This record gives sequence, structure tokens and C-alpha cells, in this order.
Amino acid sequence: MPGATRVRRILSVLTAGCLLAVAACSGGDGASEGTGTDGKPAHVSVWAWYPEFKGVVDAFNASHTDVQIDWTNVGTGPDQYAKLKTAFTAGTGAPDVAMVEFQEIPTFVILEALVDMGQYGANDDKDLYAEWAWSQATDGEKVYAIPVDGGPMALMYRKDLFDRFQIPVPRTWAEYADAAVRIKAADPGAYIASFGSDGGWINGLMWQAGCRPYGYSRAAAKEKVKINLTSPECKKVFDLHGGLVEKGLMAKDPFFTADATAALDSGKYWTWAAAGWTPGYVAGSLKNTAGKWAVAPMPQWTAGADDQGDWGGSTFTVTKQAKNPKAATEVARELFGSSKAAWDVGLNKAFLYPLVKNVAADPAFTGKAYDFFAGQKVNEIFVPVSEKLGEFQYTPFQDFVFGDLNDRSAEAMAGSRSWGSVLEETQKNVVAYAQQQGFTVTQ
Repeated sequence: MPGATRVRRILSVLTAGCLLAVAACSGGDGASEGTGTDGKPAHVSVWAWYPEFKGVVDAFNASHTDVQIDWTNVGTGPDQYAKLKTAFTAGTGAPDVAMVEFQEIPTFVILEALVDMGQYGANDDKDLYAEWAWSQATDGEKVYAIPVDGGPMALMYRKDLFDRFQIPVPRTWAEYADAAVRIKAADPGAYIASFGSDGGWINGLMWQAGCRPYGYSRAAAKEKVKINLTSPECKKVFDLHGGLVEKGLMAKDPFFTADATAALDSGKYWTWAAAGWTPGYVAGSLKNTAGKWAVAPMPQWTAGADDQGDWGGSTFTVTKQAKNPKAATEVARELFGSSKAAWDVGLNKAFLYPLVKNVAADPAFTGKAYDFFAGQKVNEIFVPVSEKLGEFQYTPFQDFVFGDLNDRSAEAMAGSRSWGSVLEETQKNVVAYAQQQGFTVTQ
């Protein structure tokens, strides 16, 4: 069977060269349901790295008698994913429920490592979540993940400096480039922002520009993947930001370092195209400039347009090693879901941006005034962004795509590659990688 051979080849490459039979992905047969033995609660193991997650677990365990959570933080993002892939390869060692970012879902789907929670009623949750998030968490009627948080993007800016130097807050990307020139003239040591070489951030900018470079549906065609990073919608993002870097108007510092925090807190950077989780992050990190920042809608590529992008977001998945997939699905659906206790932690301590529609629409969230932003109700900007986000898909090897894109961008910042060739080279490398794994690539 040629098709089966190709799928085995895909699976073997994605698991670091170790052939992975479908049966090895599943440590449980799915037969166990309901509570544990002898009428005792079923225990469900969870891997997650959310801040303040202990409070969420405690709230769930206090409100459930049939299921209890055993939580472990095995590392953030890539660290956890590496452990998951090792466990899936070995056929043992994976948790029942795992926190997974949206862009990683196709990878674990192609590994046949995730339970379709639709068979345990998860399709009933469709209307609870932002449409774009539910689309990324599902494939047809199959529900592979339950959305939790996202990162709708807006422009954070130093309102005091823009006001002092009478620079208009940019409404278009052309105005953004003009503001970069005026900022440098006002303060030669300042930049409009930094090009942070973060795959998710770059992806959010491309999403907002109308770039849709990826396409994958296991249900439609499991061996075919779309890769088109060189469309005009994608290239204009790199033309603009790369041009600003070349002219010395945009810095080259990575995000989330001590230097980047100091730069945001000192006036070195005047803007940051950031996400819905930004308010909590900056409030806890920037001390000198609290009250001096504001949030505005993202600049548009066409004046008067209303196009949006997202940076970040995560879900809960149930792995095929779950001993009790029904109980595990209950955990994935209800850990956050509409739980007021969980969202009290998620919003006020972990500073997540909620993808549950009625949580995001609650006046307590949309109308919340932030001291850091001088009392501005910034969620009044972020919430409509999430509501307007359209469909966006990922590949089953998005970590490779983001890594290559970051590497090529770093070469451009170092001067060893032209900005105009970043996407062309990434396209070539990603297509070759996909074909080596047995995928048929379309554009």
C-alpha cells in the first residue's frame, strides 16, 4: 500500500527517525469511562505550563467529585513538546491531557497521538469559542483540542512621547514607517520598535497582512500540505520591517530578554505590535513607564481597512495514552471552559486572553481599566480583534517553519542575506523538508 508507506515515512521523520506504528501512540483502549474503580474519582494527569495554574487545578478539583487532576509542569513549550514526542514514540509516558499551542496541533494529529474528543461530546462546545480558534482546534467533526487563550494583536505605544513630539499614532503601515523616521529624528537613540525574530510574532504580522501561507487538513488530504510564503501579502511584511531595520529605524533585539524589557522601559522602543496577553506581561515587567503607555488598533495596509492578526494561543488536548479518555475529555473541556473560578485566576493572575466568547464579552473584562495604561480599557480594542479574525491554518511541522524563518531573518539582520530573499529561502527549505517527509506540496 503506497499510501500507508508514505504515512509511515512521515511519522518516522516527525519522531526523530524512529518508526512509529499507530498502535504505539495509544496507551489506552478507550474502554474505560466514568469514575475510577470502586466508586473513587478518576485521576487524570495533566501537563501544562500556564502561570498560576495551581489555582485553576485546585478550583477544578474542588468542584468535581467524579474526576480529579494530577498536574505536572514538565517545561514550557518546546521542552514539553520534546517530552511528548519521546513518550509518543515509546508508547508510554505521556499525560492524559496536555496543553498544546495552536500551531502544534497538526503535528500531533499527523502522529495520530490525539483523541477525537468529538466522540465524548466536545462538539457541543463549538458555539462557546471564537470561531477562528475552534476552526484551528478541529478538523471537520473531529475535535482535537479545546481552546483556552489567544493573542489578538494591537499596537502598544508610548503615548507620552508621541504626544510630546506631536507624532500621530500610525493608522496605516505607511504612517508607521513615517513615524519611525520622526522618532529617530526626535531621539537618535530610539527606535519605533524591535524586530524580535519570534516566529509567532512574525506569523501574526503576516496573518494581519492577509498572508495565508499554510494549509493542511488530515481529513481532506492527509499527505498534502500547502506552503506559499512568497505571496505578495507575505512579502510586504518583510519588505516594510526589513527596510526599517536596514535604515536603522527598527532595532534587532530579541523579545523577552532583560535587555528588551529595559529597552521598553527606558524609551528606546516607542511601540510594540503586541498581543491580548500583553497587559499582564508589561504590568509585571515594566516599572519606570507605567501609566505612559496606551494601546491602539494595529496599523492597516490599506487606509480604512480592518484586518487583524493573532500572536499566540493554547489549548488542551487528550492524548491516546489516556487511561480514561472520557474523563480526560471532561477535564479538557471544563478546566477553564465557563468556570468562573478558573477564569478569575486566568484573567487576574495569569493574564490570559480568553477565547470563551462570553468571558471575553463580560463587562468585567472588556471594561477593565488598567493602571499601567493610565486607566485605558484596552480590552475594548483586543476583543473586537479576536471577533474579526478569519481562518488561519498551520503545517504538521510548524516548529521547523518558524525555526527556519527565524534563522533566515537573523541572517538578514546580520547583513549576510538580503531581506528580499528571506521568504524565498524559507520557502525553498520548507518545501524540501516537507517533501523529504513524504508530503505532496501545493501552493
